[in-house]
Amino acid sequence: MKRREVLKGLAATTAVMVTTQAVVAEEKKADAGEMVEYLFVQNSGGVSLSDGVLTMKNVAADTIYFSDRPERIAGRFTTQKFVDNWGVGEDNFADDPPNAVLSIFDEPLPLDIVVELRNPRLTGDDLVYDVSIIDGEVAATGLASSLFIDVVGRPLTPVSVAGVARRTSRRVNRRN
Repeated sequence: MKRREVLKGLAATTAVMVTTQAVVAEEKKADAGEMVEYLFVQNSGGVSLSDGVLTMKNVAADTIYFSDRPERIAGRFTTQKFVDNWGVGEDNFADDPPNAVLSIFDEPLPLDIVVELRNPRLTGDDLVYDVSIIDGEVAATGLASSLFIDVVGRPLTPVSVAGVARRTSRRVNRRN
């Protein structure tokens, strides 16, 4: 079972709001055997990162997903379903941990940290991951944050979220 099939199963079992055009595009891609690549976004009211553990405090109940052109598929499913399906299928996140950019909205500038995610678990209203730091601070705290989980199948490529963040960070550091 591919990630695409897991996602389709999640979408079918949860209240996902997707336009009719997007559903038709997804079905055409699935019928053609083509893979649609998704980004996932998780938002929280607070965050802490310390000793290889990322805690997203008061995490949003839904995880948002979307794809790039030409499909432009977007929707959401519960964060609980996202966690429950972490290791489902033959091409899953448990076997091939995704990269992500943690963006902490802090004053005066936001802080972006590139991480590899493992072992997600919900503890009350908090979402906890074990992480390896790829680029950025090894410890941080903040208020509102978003976690941008990378394109399926293209970790740290130039067009992936983590790849863009890593490249941008290197350019900024070289200029300083």
